[in-house]
Amino acid sequence: MAEIGTDVKRAVQLLKAGLNVAIPTETVYGLAGIISSEKSIKQIFEIKKRPFTDPLIVHVASPEAINPLVSSFPPLAMQLFKAFCPGPLTILLPKSESVPDLVTNASPLVAIRIPAHPLCLQLLEELGEPVAAPSANPFGGISPTCAAHVESGLGSDVPYILDGGPCRVGLESTIIKILPEGGISVLRQGGISEEELRLFADLNLAEKQKEDVVPGSMLSHYAPRKPLFTESSKLPEGKMVCLRFQTALEGISEDRQVILSPSGNLSEAARGLFAALHRLDLMEADFILAEKVPDSGLGRAINDRLGRASHRKPS
Repeated sequence: MAEIGTDVKRAVQLLKAGLNVAIPTETVYGLAGIISSEKSIKQIFEIKKRPFTDPLIVHVASPEAINPLVSSFPPLAMQLFKAFCPGPLTILLPKSESVPDLVTNASPLVAIRIPAHPLCLQLLEELGEPVAAPSANPFGGISPTCAAHVESGLGSDVPYILDGGPCRVGLESTIIKILPEGGISVLRQGGISEEELRLFADLNLAEKQKEDVVPGSMLSHYAPRKPLFTESSKLPEGKMVCLRFQTALEGISEDRQVILSPSGNLSEAARGLFAALHRLDLMEADFILAEKVPDSGLGRAINDRLGRASHRKPS
């Protein structure tokens, strides 16, 4: 079992020794390793059983800390970092030679973000160097939004979990790329909505390009162990539990349902999504029936996660 605590100095010490530590962010918990250590980065992939073709997001403490990691810094990117960060926004930027190819899968672009969690920012400042930190869970599974989720999924492989409490956003960061003509391409829906981004630039909502490989873009991802369905017409025979947005499903007992937001608040629904899936996955049932939410604002990211979770094939 992993040690769980709030000792930032302990976490920094382990990271500097080339070990991996689970860290809290406002989105989900991450499995961190310093990018200057090839051993540490390789261990992230090995612990998660993550393919090396899936690039990692680099976390830094400030916009100034980005400069050594990039070969150019478009003004729009700086404007967006200042507007939304610290916060759940990741931007792809041309990488410098200081970023190992192992982090980016040899892509010329590196994904960078500034997390908005006080313990995480304290850790990054005391550490004094960037970390790569994908979600701290087995690859393709439900993302962790509290220390207990990390312990359940990776506890035997992680020496320390820095406990920052429940994640306040609960969805991974939005990933974007700055286009040559000055617009934005949204490569992954997340904690910053399209509506918020449109205040700063035009959005290109066309299909992402083949070279735009980003975390969380596989057809099957964010999935519980139980099969998850989002359309009642495709339900198999068996006992089900339900994930609902605002109201309960008639004919199913209340203790077999989780309602994300009785008031219909999408931020509240996003914050509780992964915790609800973890809870439902532990219930005695054959499958999960999940109701999608209104497809606007953070609802797009919630529906994206549910859609990908529904593509996992039963083991």
